Amino acid sequence: MTSEREVTHGVDTEEFAAFAEHAAENPEEVRLGLRARSTYEGTCAHSLATIDSYDLGGETIERDTRAYTIPYGGWREVLEAGGWAEATDRMEPIEVALSALASCINVGITINAVATGVDIDHLETRVRTDFDPGVLFSVEDLGNADTVFENLIAEIEIESPDLDKDEVDEWARRAPVYTLISLEQDVNLTVNTPAEVGADD
Repeated sequence: MTSEREVTHGVDTEEFAAFAEHAAENPEEVRLGLRARSTYEGTCAHSLATIDSYDLGGETIERDTRAYTIPYGGWREVLEAGGWAEATDRMEPIEVALSALASCINVGITINAVATGVDIDHLETRVRTDFDPGVLFSVEDLGNADTVFENLIAEIEIESPDLDKDEVDEWARRAPVYTLISLEQDVNLTVNTPAEVGADD
């Protein structure tokens, strides 16, 4: 007779603990290689982003059902003011980045809640910022890029019978997107021309 699984926050806690132990002992086997691509659609600021395969422990994971697309664009009113013909309203990459930050903070909190046996009755994270598009439109010099965003604020609303605000703050800061946005990252930017692409074949 098998014992009932203990499931909290939708996770089997025994399997979770075993995975965490395996990850601690074999970090290379759980290292992730992540990627995304975005193709210009012929209208300024419009691109179709695609997220599909990823690497886990050096192995590429691919399947037909893992093909997510996101149509990016801008704010209709801003595009109309800027002269876009037949402007439409689409998700703007900055807003999606903010939603990714908010969602990843939730990930950091809930994963660590599972790890420590903390129940959460309600969790919502709201993120906002003020954005100056001057650098984007070449009105400001690229050297002023560090002034583009002001007041990046994340507000976590949480209800838990075992609430420890300092603990929740730490869990939020463990979120990978928080690290990506809050810490200075080097982006190895490469520009390929058709001649260079052909030379690589």
